[in-house]
Parts: sequence; structure tokens; C-alpha cells
Amino acid sequence: MRCGQDAADATELCVSAANELLTELLARASAGRESALDLLTVDALVTYAFEAASVDPSSLGARATDAMSRLAFAGRN
Repeated sequence: MRCGQDAADATELCVSAANELLTELLARASAGRESALDLLTVDALVTYAFEAASVDPSSLGARATDAMSRLAFAGRN
């Protein structure tokens, strides 16, 4: 059970970090080539989040919906 909890924590932490970085990127005056590494980092964090979430396949749908909702509203604060 502890292993599953660690995966849930990793999923939440990765999605939160991706959301924070994406919000920061969208707040920049311009997003050119200099933002490429940051965008790849957001992508990697989301990938890692779902790799961790795959420990509990029954939660993937809910986690995907939550992540999409959070990331869709990044930068709208």
C-alpha cells in the first residue's frame, strides 16, 4: 500500500510542477526558442505523472481529467 501512496504523491507533484511551469511560461511576454527546454520539461513532468499513476490503472481516467482541467487553465490567473 505504501508504494501506491508514493505513486499518488508523485503524480500530484509532477502535475503541480508542470502546471506551475506552464503558467510561468504563458505569463512571459514572448515564448520563442528560449522556451523550448521549459516546454519539454512540462511534457516530461506530465509523462512522469502518468507513469506513476499507471500503478493504479483504475484511477487513470480521473487523473487525466484532473490534469487536463488544470493545465487547460494555466496562465488564466
